[in-house]
Amino acid sequence: MNRKILITASIFGALAVILGAFGAHGLKAHLTSQDLENWRTAVSYHFYHTLALLFLSLLSPKSRLTTLAFWAFSIGIILFSGSIYLLSTRAITGLNLPFLGPITPLGGLLFIVGWVCLLVTGLRTGDARV
Repeated sequence: MNRKILITASIFGALAVILGAFGAHGLKAHLTSQDLENWRTAVSYHFYHTLALLFLSLLSPKSRLTTLAFWAFSIGIILFSGSIYLLSTRAITGLNLPFLGPITPLGGLLFIVGWVCLLVTGLRTGDARV
């Protein structure tokens, strides 16, 4: 088991629950329905990739593919979900950061890189001890 990945997944998981609850209860009266839907999308992808990190923590910590997938999923969560969290709350935060729009797909690309790393791991051996 990879302790660093497990700890990272635990932190991301707790944050996903907190941000999901905050969106459902704290932001509901302040955001448009579209902004709330965007927030939910960010939370969903945040959770999906936190679960991917949990799975990844069971793979060999010595694998380069495991390490690359770890970084891709982690940075992907920050860029993809983080940018959507910020974009969906612009109306109440007043933040107008034009560079956030292009950051979202970069985070999505990193998610894809992480999944491709898992695919290659599976194709190489089919063994979780890779």
